[in-house]
Amino acid sequence: MPECPTCQAKHTVKNGHIHTGKQRFLCKQCGYQFVEKPTNKTIDADTRALVDRLLLERISMAGIARVVQVSEQWLQDYVNMKAAQTPRKAVVEPKKRAL
Repeated sequence: MPECPTCQAKHTVKNGHIHTGKQRFLCKQCGYQFVEKPTNKTIDADTRALVDRLLLERISMAGIARVVQVSEQWLQDYVNMKAAQTPRKAVVEPKKRAL
């Protein structure tokens, strides 16, 4: 069994599988769940720009995820992050009057 990446304990047990079929482990000492040799797929800037354009087209989230080949969970997290960055107050300036 692999050792825990957080506390380096050697007492780990198998704890099911993740959605890709990889084995999940559980540390009996600290309770941390982990996958041995995880693969993190990074989404490049071009793909993010494409997602931004597709979101403006009112296409469904599932449709965008299929076309761009990202997970629906990543897409939802990305939309939530973009929404959090958007200012909540609109700046309104008085209309200039012609003299």
